[in-house]
Amino acid sequence: MLIDSYERVVDYLRVSVTERCNFRCQYCMPEKPFSWVPKENLLSFEELFEFIKIAIDEGVKKIRITGGEPLLREDLDKFIKMIYDYQPSIDLAMTTNAFLLKGTAQRLKNAGLKRINVSIDTLKPEIAQAIAGKDVLKNVLEGVEEALKVGLSVKVNMVPMKGMNANEIVDVLEYCKQRNMSIRFIEYMENVHAKANISGMKSHELLEILREKYEFTDEGFDGASPSHSYRMKDGYKFGIIEPYEDDFCKKCNRIRLTAEGYLIPCLYFDEAMSIAECIKRGDIKGAALVLKEVVRTKPEKNRWGGEDAAVSSRAFYETGG
Repeated sequence: MLIDSYERVVDYLRVSVTERCNFRCQYCMPEKPFSWVPKENLLSFEELFEFIKIAIDEGVKKIRITGGEPLLREDLDKFIKMIYDYQPSIDLAMTTNAFLLKGTAQRLKNAGLKRINVSIDTLKPEIAQAIAGKDVLKNVLEGVEEALKVGLSVKVNMVPMKGMNANEIVDVLEYCKQRNMSIRFIEYMENVHAKANISGMKSHELLEILREKYEFTDEGFDGASPSHSYRMKDGYKFGIIEPYEDDFCKKCNRIRLTAEGYLIPCLYFDEAMSIAECIKRGDIKGAALVLKEVVRTKPEKNRWGGEDAAVSSRAFYETGG
């Protein structure tokens, strides 16, 4: 079992398989050129899998595949099957923009993937193009429908932004509700790579809008999830992720591995240790020691809120958020 210095059990590993993305979302990396890390700098799927086996043996119970956009990496379904075959009980999920999902959903499901998270910030094609930097909405929605068709569980993330998509909060929620998909509204996380003039919405502003149409009760946090949950009278649940609140980090149970082999203890911070050399030379014990040290030094909380509030320099496209 992996336990950090604040007595939090760390049993959730997010694995970024690429920093490449086919979107240029305003809140992530709108100005980044369409380039990529040289293939030789990336860990192979076999090398990533060697570390994942160590993490599972040390107590990791949930693995999420992220990017960039993970579906840009060839043979992703084979990588997922490696993990599933090693530990079929693992909670195996993926975060994707869904642009390429329609043609891959069945293979991913067959490989052992259980769940996906998809960002749907708007249901208007022109707004989606403004946010993502290209015409994406048709492909995204078709990908979501295909995922549901093949039996994948789908959760939707939305980042509400003033002057952009804030007037669609109810519409996107209803879209999810009609398809039995849960939704989480995410407060915009300030970072140096995002567009400078973004104005995100705080949770109290979101709740004011939702109360105009719905009655719901506050159910607090569900386990180690960072999402604050609310339940409507009909039983439907939605969540709000509030990175600026102290509760966001209180039960954090996750660490992140980049495609180049950097193990990161916190989404906000740049601090990391590499497992690449150990894995490449077959030093399983060495890689396990790096894992335990990263867990031990995991910070108590981020710096988005409080007296030391600052803008993160973390490149979310390298860690999958």
